[in-house]
Amino acid sequence: MEIYNDNSRFISILSDYGFKVTFGNEEDTTFLKKALQALIASPIPIKTIEFIKNEMNALTIDSRSGIYDIACVDENNNHFVVEMQLSDYPEFIQRMKFYALHRFNTMVKKGAYRFEDLSKIYCIGILAVNIFPSINSFYNIAVLRNDHNEIIDDQMTFITVELAKFTKQTSDIQTDLEKLIYTMKTLHTVTETSQFPAFWDEEWLKKAIHEVDLRAMTAEQKLAFEMAISANALAVKNENKKIEEIRLVDKTETVTNALNMGLTFEQCSMLANVTLDFVKNIQEKLNKEK
Repeated sequence: MEIYNDNSRFISILSDYGFKVTFGNEEDTTFLKKALQALIASPIPIKTIEFIKNEMNALTIDSRSGIYDIACVDENNNHFVVEMQLSDYPEFIQRMKFYALHRFNTMVKKGAYRFEDLSKIYCIGILAVNIFPSINSFYNIAVLRNDHNEIIDDQMTFITVELAKFTKQTSDIQTDLEKLIYTMKTLHTVTETSQFPAFWDEEWLKKAIHEVDLRAMTAEQKLAFEMAISANALAVKNENKKIEEIRLVDKTETVTNALNMGLTFEQCSMLANVTLDFVKNIQEKLNKEK
């Protein structure tokens, strides 16, 4: 999913900067509270949200896989962990379990290893790509159940949203969750306010949209945005370099093993998908080492 558009008026909420100034806005949590309420499918409004610091690293960029976003707690001591995933990551559920169990272990340790009256943990994953190819629904909420679909435990709840599966048009959107997902998926493609759906005038969404409106940004905010783009581009470049280095090591090992097995240069070249010169250079190095 392309989240940067040079012609767009609005910064994508899916970007690291966009997420930080909307979901991660510590000065005004109006949007975050309403968004979390929608994501956990609760009819009860969240009154207050406090960001958890020092225990988990919030708002840091991992360009290889996604953005680890926020950890926070509401007035009822419900804990929330939100993870944004922009690229393909087959083991995403395992990472969600890791974050949720980290929070669980922290609670147990603070309670002197007592397990009664533990707070609820909501681990929320918002994904730009699909990770459940056999499931049609864009929204899934999971707790521990038995083989009769009866709830065994709901202290830890896992919620996933797959943006690619969301295809509703504005005329069909009714719930706050649908409004949220539509906004996250499409806002950066809009150029003028005349294109706004009616529900973007709701206070919680209006505040989020204002934060990512390039025309409403101060010089300092625009500088912060440009720096975020630059940092992300550098991170991607460095990560790609690491990937290429790993591939080079793998190809070198493959060719080395193939040569030691007595395969011809042509066979080694085809096996590792490298040039004949690459194979010859490896053979020369092996000869020098003998």
